[in-house]
Amino acid sequence: MAKLRGADIIVDMLIQEEVPYVFGMMGHGIYGLMDVLAERRDEIKAIGTHHEQVAGHMADAYFRIAHRPVATFSSCGPGSANMPIALANAMMDDSAFLAITGNVATSQFGRGTFQEVHHHHQADFPATIRSYVKRSFQATRPEMLPRMMRQAFAAMLAGRPGPVNIDVPYDVFLEETEEAFIDSAQWRHGIDLRPGASPEAVQRVLAELAQAQRPVILVGNGAALSEASVEVRALAEALAIPVAYTPQGIGVMAADHPLNLGAVGRDGGYPGNEATSTADVLLALGAEFDDRAASSWIPGYTFTIPPTKLIQVDIDEAALGRNYPVHIGLNADVRTFLRQLLAEQKAEHAAAHREWVKRVSAWKTEWADYNERRYRPEAKPIDPEHVIRTLRKALPRDGILAVDVGSHHTWVTSRWESFLPQTVIQAWGYGAMAFGAAGALGAKLAAPGKPVVALCGDGGFGMVPHVVATAVEYQIPVTWVVWNNGGLGVVRADGSSRYTSRWMHHPSGTPLTPDYAAVARAYGAQGVRIETPDELGDALQHAIRSERPTVLDVLVDPKRARVGVSGWWMPPAPPTKPEYPRASFNDSAARR
Repeated sequence: MAKLRGADIIVDMLIQEEVPYVFGMMGHGIYGLMDVLAERRDEIKAIGTHHEQVAGHMADAYFRIAHRPVATFSSCGPGSANMPIALANAMMDDSAFLAITGNVATSQFGRGTFQEVHHHHQADFPATIRSYVKRSFQATRPEMLPRMMRQAFAAMLAGRPGPVNIDVPYDVFLEETEEAFIDSAQWRHGIDLRPGASPEAVQRVLAELAQAQRPVILVGNGAALSEASVEVRALAEALAIPVAYTPQGIGVMAADHPLNLGAVGRDGGYPGNEATSTADVLLALGAEFDDRAASSWIPGYTFTIPPTKLIQVDIDEAALGRNYPVHIGLNADVRTFLRQLLAEQKAEHAAAHREWVKRVSAWKTEWADYNERRYRPEAKPIDPEHVIRTLRKALPRDGILAVDVGSHHTWVTSRWESFLPQTVIQAWGYGAMAFGAAGALGAKLAAPGKPVVALCGDGGFGMVPHVVATAVEYQIPVTWVVWNNGGLGVVRADGSSRYTSRWMHHPSGTPLTPDYAAVARAYGAQGVRIETPDELGDALQHAIRSERPTVLDVLVDPKRARVGVSGWWMPPAPPTKPEYPRASFNDSAARR
């Protein structure tokens, strides 16, 4: 039996699992792993970043586009301590990757050696990330690695996907073992990860939908991860039921489909929020009822449950009934359940919903007309709406938008039209700034044939400008559109007096607007500053066609805000109220 080093086992199993990339940053704690990756460079490619958090966001974004996990590597001490933000961001949004972290040699456990976390337990890094991963393993012998790697991939992909950590001491990478090698993929080949619903439950759901007068289908991240776009459309068309989505369900239903109502929640639009708040039956497919998607659970803002009957389908049993009582709750894979439903549905059910569809279609027209009246295409500084519309025209239907966290994100949620699944990625549950700026690299590697644009604020991009260096080094042609409004626009919008957190400024008080286009050029990329609205369209087209890393530094009006149709609540302050004139908002009788 051949002897294998611990690092050989890890890399062999990554290749066996068809992992094409590992992202990370070198350090002394992982020398053994890096040596083997160099030896196997023709089978798996290592990409070095300038910060470990960026590597994590790249891996997270790769999974969101490809629905296949890749891996990261980081050294002991501060190297791996830079990973928790990226791990938490992936964990909160059901995104999977394998984080391989180095640690000190086992012979030095508990001695306080260089970079050892030892104050409560020897080599205790896994405790640092326990809340941010589905599972953490620590291998103290190389013969432990085959089982741990197999279990790591099983844990990442079962149920709700999520990141997993394998922590490996320095000597374990290098020591040899004769432990029998495990064919991980073959071991898991027969496992079905798509549970369905009982026949009785399927019939109950069909009966509720057939009897409903104002039904709405709500799709969320679970529908996107289940790749249920075809089935969602088929059910909506068969039963004439309009479809709204939580921000994470964007793209599951094409924006130009007549039954698409757009996003719901704090940052959603009027048609979706109005329909879900007035529905009598809501079929929620893998939808998280978090505070932003549910407008802080305030009745009438986005949902009114009860009296709306909630039919909730989710692969995670803990999500069922978490924030709203369920009329019917099903622990099932969304696509599997929809296929069961479609096999039993009757076409005549659609007739009862046609008047309801006409009603919600009128809301769509009203909302579109309202936004058209507000649009200022000639404004300078540039109108945020103009950035959204111009970018949508420049990016093809299958192009990928990587959205960072900031005021621009609220505009995307409210106004972006997505036509295909897996074409918009965003940090939602954890809201990590820099995800979009860094994740765009991973998205491009996952879909090399599609253009990728990162839309990021000056705050988020300013945290990780070195992503441009990585793009130049590895020839990853991403376009960054920096939504430069001179500060942290979301914080500024709350009307507070927190001056230092709201504006970038010189000590003298003069506003400071760094030239991010110049930063890009310093890294060897293309960089263009956009100051007038007529420059933006051509610049975007050129950047996308150039197939070169490009930064467009766009000066956006910091005072121009989108109109909210819902609200949010941060106790003990009172909840915000809808700005859009919703006729039904203060009239519960009209909603029923």
